Amino acid sequence: MSRRLTTFIVAGMVSGVCAGFAANQLVGDTPETAKEVAGYFHLLADVFLHLIKMIIAPLVFSTLVAGMAHMGDSKALGRIGGRAMAWFLTASLLSLALGLVLVNLLAPGEGLHLIRTGGAAAVDAQALNFRDFVLHVFPTSMVGAMAENSILQIVVFSIFVGVALTAIGEDGKPIVTLIEAMVKMMLTVTGYVMRMAPLAVFGALAAAVTTEGIGVLVTFGRLVGSFYLALGSLWLLLICAGSLFLRRRIFALLRYVREPVLLAFSTASSEAAYPKMLEQLDRFGVPRRIYSFILPLGYSFNLDGSMMYATFATLFIAQAYGIDLPIMTQITILLVLMVTSKGIAAVPRASLVVVAATLGQFDLPVEGIAFILAVDHFMDMGRTATNVLGNAIATAVVSKWELKRQCQRLPDALSV
Repeated sequence: MSRRLTTFIVAGMVSGVCAGFAANQLVGDTPETAKEVAGYFHLLADVFLHLIKMIIAPLVFSTLVAGMAHMGDSKALGRIGGRAMAWFLTASLLSLALGLVLVNLLAPGEGLHLIRTGGAAAVDAQALNFRDFVLHVFPTSMVGAMAENSILQIVVFSIFVGVALTAIGEDGKPIVTLIEAMVKMMLTVTGYVMRMAPLAVFGALAAAVTTEGIGVLVTFGRLVGSFYLALGSLWLLLICAGSLFLRRRIFALLRYVREPVLLAFSTASSEAAYPKMLEQLDRFGVPRRIYSFILPLGYSFNLDGSMMYATFATLFIAQAYGIDLPIMTQITILLVLMVTSKGIAAVPRASLVVVAATLGQFDLPVEGIAFILAVDHFMDMGRTATNVLGNAIATAVVSKWELKRQCQRLPDALSV
């Protein structure tokens, strides 16, 4: 079934591009008609994403609480969480730094000679601020957090529930049994939903190509090509970093996660890949108590592709307007993005909002955002797939650390 799904997803991608190209040739000259046709194509993806959103909240809650209940103590929770955050911060810094280096080397914005007009940005940069992000982390209602599919708030609530169940011990066993049954039920429901993935992939790509046409990739080819070259370099770096801890098993991990990565790429949605990623990490051998805790955290704090995009887009816009930024200013931008990117999960059109806020802070032309909007969907596909891959590697590495620690402690326990 796994190989068949991968084949169907690839087939959906290819047929989606072909159908979109054909539709663009027929109705591309009338934007309103093209938009209407694209809407019907995208209906397949919208239905799939609605189904994914339907299962995300109960799936995150049940797997996370069940995993924490089996950890046994809050010390293990703190240790695993601390190691995960250390990996996340290191990966974030590497992603931003690599983006800075490559955008300077490739210089995709040079020669465009855009003229600054002082126009408004296409996104609301005011949607991002530290105070609102901190408040957003803590839910005012469990029902509200689940209704809005706010993963970070669900994680916070689940941590409280998981720690409480661990603290009450035997009295909490009936609840743990119920939640474990809920996990099995949600994973079964997930299997049903995932059967629609190839159709969603077809619809998403057909819709994008219908409105934008294949030509948009040629027009913005240097930007898109440079960005994907940068993403390829980041993939290589992440895989090499993972291989330091996983050794040859890194190749097995890549084989297991190819489906969720393909799904994330073709739908440009991390949420779409989440249920399948849980299943594949389980097949790879990561304990449920670990992946059910780390993966939701990673979806909020470990967005390697999005952070590289933030650096890349910010400096690309500066290049396009002929603004020469000293290296110290670029490093300052990198450090600012290091902080502001942690709020990415809390706002709509997150990566663009982070870029717009950073441009405004350094008095760079915010209207440059409009220039890259035409190909943002195609770039979003790459950065979303990178986010998913980065979280898979992070989860597997932290799991390796924890299992190695347990093995080291086993002889000590036997000698007592």
